[in-house]
Amino acid sequence: MLGFLIRLLPFWVREPLLIVIGSVLGVRISYLAVRDHDRVAAGLGVVFLVFTAIRVHTVVRALRARRNPSPAASADEATVDAAAPAQAQAQAQPQAPAHAGAGPHPRPATPEKEHNAWGQAFAAVAVFGALAASVWVVPRMMPSDDSTPQPASCSDGEHEALPKVYKKTPRPVTGEELCKALNRPDLAKLLGTPAETATTASGNNNTAPLTDGKVALPEAEISFDTYTVNVSTTYNHLSIDQYVKLMKYGNERDVKTLKVLGRPAVFSSDHTMQIELNLGSSGSGGPVEQGPLARTLTVALDRKDRGGYYEITVWSKSGALPDDTALLDITEKVLPTIPERPAR
Repeated sequence: MLGFLIRLLPFWVREPLLIVIGSVLGVRISYLAVRDHDRVAAGLGVVFLVFTAIRVHTVVRALRARRNPSPAASADEATVDAAAPAQAQAQAQPQAPAHAGAGPHPRPATPEKEHNAWGQAFAAVAVFGALAASVWVVPRMMPSDDSTPQPASCSDGEHEALPKVYKKTPRPVTGEELCKALNRPDLAKLLGTPAETATTASGNNNTAPLTDGKVALPEAEISFDTYTVNVSTTYNHLSIDQYVKLMKYGNERDVKTLKVLGRPAVFSSDHTMQIELNLGSSGSGGPVEQGPLARTLTVALDRKDRGGYYEITVWSKSGALPDDTALLDITEKVLPTIPERPAR
């Protein structure tokens, strides 16, 4: 259909249009072929460029023909000029009877039928409309030049069976919900590394250890090249004040109490655990070692601190940590987006 409409266009509209289309597509496809080392695309680009060269040659020949008429046409004009006096002399002599040597009457030349102007206009509009549609569709079908890695998205945990404690009413928040709350577009910027994108994002529905599955402990984790951020929610009866007292018997360092969103909170630092796994024939693992230092901000579930808390922890493989201000900014933006679902 498109080819039929193009053939309806006048020569001086059709040929420049084909030249523009062929050159643009040929150059674009050739560029992609060179970039991607694709031989098929290279052959297709050459076909478009050769097609364009043929159309250019046709237009050049037509221009030359219009500027320099052919010698045969000039000779015909000279013959007509020489025959003009003889024809005038023949007309002066008496004419023979009409019935003598009567031959077939000459017929006037039939003028070449010209294309309808409205049809040409409609065809031109249809062709340019098709070209506009191709300009809109082709970039979406062609491979994108953007090689920027996309941030990781949270895994779908809908098919994961929830522990019994999660099915209680009101039930705790799930790991999937925590992951969506933590996986913010501005999380890398809040960490001080705005050029990085999340490499992994996950959430799980755990229960607190040594509680026989009676305390829900959902958590989520987002990893970047520099830092890893973990958020968890513990639905127990331990208040922040009691939690701070327990820290005195642990290995936490740099303990600092404060208020976050009107709730009791505490900063603390502790080392992560590092486990080395051997996937060889023996299948044994190495000893549990001390990992890099992590910084945690623990915040009560409610302003009255009736038990339970959120924990947002940041660490890195190198041991470097962002300022406490960064951890505080993350907490103040993430906690309001977590659904309020106390376990009790």
